[in-house]
Amino acid sequence: MDTFADIPRIYTAVAEWAACLVYILMMKRRFKGVMFAGIALAALIIQSLFLVLTDEVIIVLWIPCMIVAVLLMYLFIYICGERSKTTAGFLCVKAFVLAEFAAAFEWQIYRFFWPEDEAPVWIRGLFLVAIYGVVFGLAWLEKRYYPEHVHVRISRRELMSAIIIGVAVFTISNISFISSNTPFRGRYEYEIRLMRMLVDLGGLAILYAQSIQISELRVRRELEAMHNDLYSQYQQYQQMKDSIEMLSQKHHDFKHQIGLLRIMDSDEKRNAYLDEIEKEVGFHEIQNKTGNHVLDTILAGKAMYCSRNNIKLTYVADGKLLSFMSTMDICSIFGNVLENAIECEEKIEDVKKRLIHLTVSAQKGFVLIKVENYFEGQIEFTGDIPKTRKKDKRNHGYGIKSMKHIAEKYNGTTTISAAKKWFEVKILIPLPEQV
Repeated sequence: MDTFADIPRIYTAVAEWAACLVYILMMKRRFKGVMFAGIALAALIIQSLFLVLTDEVIIVLWIPCMIVAVLLMYLFIYICGERSKTTAGFLCVKAFVLAEFAAAFEWQIYRFFWPEDEAPVWIRGLFLVAIYGVVFGLAWLEKRYYPEHVHVRISRRELMSAIIIGVAVFTISNISFISSNTPFRGRYEYEIRLMRMLVDLGGLAILYAQSIQISELRVRRELEAMHNDLYSQYQQYQQMKDSIEMLSQKHHDFKHQIGLLRIMDSDEKRNAYLDEIEKEVGFHEIQNKTGNHVLDTILAGKAMYCSRNNIKLTYVADGKLLSFMSTMDICSIFGNVLENAIECEEKIEDVKKRLIHLTVSAQKGFVLIKVENYFEGQIEFTGDIPKTRKKDKRNHGYGIKSMKHIAEKYNGTTTISAAKKWFEVKILIPLPEQV
């Protein structure tokens, strides 16, 4: 198939393996240590054997063999990385184009210094390691767009766009090796190799730009989602505030009416009914108990919901410690953390185990906000955010991100843990001197 000395297949295999490894190491992996090293070594051996053994295949089988080589890359990325199939496919395309460029660039530089004569094996090895080290080292700089705590998700449309770019790059850069009767055929060996390298570089730049765009869109989506979440919690607070104020106006009247009814002759059902009314009215007495009217209103609304759904909500809260925080920030933190806890408790069948406890207290110059709730089963984490079982995984976790963002706004920290059947969210924020 070749009309001149082409890139050794073993070089291409190493480049493809190394490119996959770069993107695997950028994100959280399924395996670590000896297990990961064993899988990586096996992938290198399989990739190398396949490309070397298919070196002399006829032109008709060349494309199918390249497809198989790409599938091997995909399996290596998908097996080792904690990511979706579409994300693994996207990274596979990027790894393939990166490998094509690395191999073409190394071969171009090598042939410049040794255009005809073969250099000693040890020199070729050092040259290969040096050039590949530079190329893949520069590729590693892309890691900032794939933070470990973020579960990057690629849509099918984004994957298809990357595949089209990858196929176009591979076709144009390799068409001269398939047929000499094309508009892209160079007259000399040097021209052909240079064209291949430049096309691969262009494809790599396009895919890199696509990654930046995807990253920026993800950040923009998160900011919009957190803003919507913040506004939603504030709206809920306003609704609860209005409802509680209206009901509180009748609070004392209800108590007097209940007292009069109790001294009248009544049967057990009437007393039971009156007990329910008194219990419902009693929820509104929690107002002005913590020292922060915003927290009081949120707790009143959540307490009513918990009572109706057989969830025991208890709290020990000094609301005065939150006086330096804005109303919307208080709404977002407590609205989100209590909503998440309530959602968890509603899934527990035994109503006696539906427990939530909130603490707001001063601790060595910090305000401590801690919410604990009982849970059953197993909770897995992606970074420091619990994994969701909801179908809409893309739009999950923004409530927690919003809480973390607000804590950081006040130079605080957020820690989330799950142990011994208790899920805990702990927020520590430095107290201003005047509080």
